Amino acid sequence: MRSWVAAALLGLVIAPVCFSEACAQTSDVAAFKVGVTSRHIFPKEPYDWRGAGSHALQEVVWYPAEADAKPKPQLIPPVGQALFEAAPAAPVAKLAASPAKFPLILLSHGTGGTAQSLAWLATALAARGYIVAGVNHPGNTAIEPYTLQGFALWWLRAKDITAVLDDILADPDFAPRIDPQHIGAAGFSLGGYTVIELAGGLTSRRDFDQYCKTEHDPVSCKAPPEFPDLLAKAGALAASDPAFATALAGAGKSYRDPRIRAAFAIAPAIGPAVTAESLATIEIPVAIVAGAGDRIVPVRANARYYANKIPRVALTVLPGDVDHYTFLGDCTAFGRSTIPQLCVDRGTVNRDAVHAATIGLAAKFFADHL
Repeated sequence: MRSWVAAALLGLVIAPVCFSEACAQTSDVAAFKVGVTSRHIFPKEPYDWRGAGSHALQEVVWYPAEADAKPKPQLIPPVGQALFEAAPAAPVAKLAASPAKFPLILLSHGTGGTAQSLAWLATALAARGYIVAGVNHPGNTAIEPYTLQGFALWWLRAKDITAVLDDILADPDFAPRIDPQHIGAAGFSLGGYTVIELAGGLTSRRDFDQYCKTEHDPVSCKAPPEFPDLLAKAGALAASDPAFATALAGAGKSYRDPRIRAAFAIAPAIGPAVTAESLATIEIPVAIVAGAGDRIVPVRANARYYANKIPRVALTVLPGDVDHYTFLGDCTAFGRSTIPQLCVDRGTVNRDAVHAATIGLAAKFFADHL
């Protein structure tokens, strides 16, 4: 691993970042065409599926492709009216013949999202020479009905990422081309929490409850907009379902995966639920980027909290009206008219430019630390 930049060794960095339209137009340093494939994987049972109907993990992999690959626009979802779109990628293209080994980035989506909701980041990293593997978290993904367990048992998402890592390092096509000493993780929102958990953060439901009792933070302490009655229903289920109560009791376990050497968290959530003591023990480098205008996951209680506790951290807060959902993919016209709360940014925010700035930060961070 390359040495950490000198400024980050001093702790917290709030970096000025160019995210004007000009930056969005000039930040492309991609060297590869991009291939994309998806498949279902079957972790070793018993596995906590969190109430999901499908007992398989859907894995999506973006990767550097051969020069003769024929990329197509990525429409999300791929069937029916697309809500989001991302840069082109070639379905099931051949993996680029060289170099011999590629670094690997594992990807965790936000609450109720999908791996493809971060295709804008995954495609850009693959074009820069990374294999990127994302997963749809059971019970907490838009590709199937939401479940109470999928939304309440946040810490189990880390097990999904570890299962994907186990799978891809055993895959006959990808495994020989991955350098196992150069593995990172990136995530958005609850996915940002997930990668910090994989880095060594420990969850404490008691700490979170205490925070919500003593701090005036109605935003961080309310249920997610995707599941507004989560808190009441989780309490009722815990009282009636011993298996769910047991799963809740496992919140404080360590889900650290030592194979992961660097973590990049975008607008990470659930800060008050992660113990300060565990964050202080994280040894790998962590980068955090968030928007100053985040109305869903407030910066003070989340991005800044994490950055104030993790030793080797760099924090970038994008100024102005950059909001939580600005970090979702680019929306189609249908998406903007159907789900404006996810697609229409405030003020003069340019989503493409914010994406370009975030891609630049991620690319530099992983280049420096993998």
